Amino acid sequence: MSQFENVSVNKTANVYFDGKCVSHTVTLADGTRKSVGVILPSTLTFNTGAPEIMELLQGRCKVRMAGSDAWAEYAGGQSFNVAGHSSFDIETLEDLHYVCHFG
Repeated sequence: MSQFENVSVNKTANVYFDGKCVSHTVTLADGTRKSVGVILPSTLTFNTGAPEIMELLQGRCKVRMAGSDAWAEYAGGQSFNVAGHSSFDIETLEDLHYVCHFG
């Protein structure tokens, strides 16, 4: 799916890490919440509350889950899961466009 239909969008951007990650919160008609954004080339650590699925639309990155020493490489068209109440390190190798699916 290349777009979401019948949604509300929070007009104020979520800006993290001095502007290296910018997203907008999208709420679907059924109340499901997602964020749609871009991470600029950088190495960052994200903390999670609820479980997340990071759907990568475009770009490349390396990801290391909390408690692991191993990095896994991902690119547009792929996704990865993150446990709730956890964290992950991400090294973006180029602008990374994503959708974060919560819960």
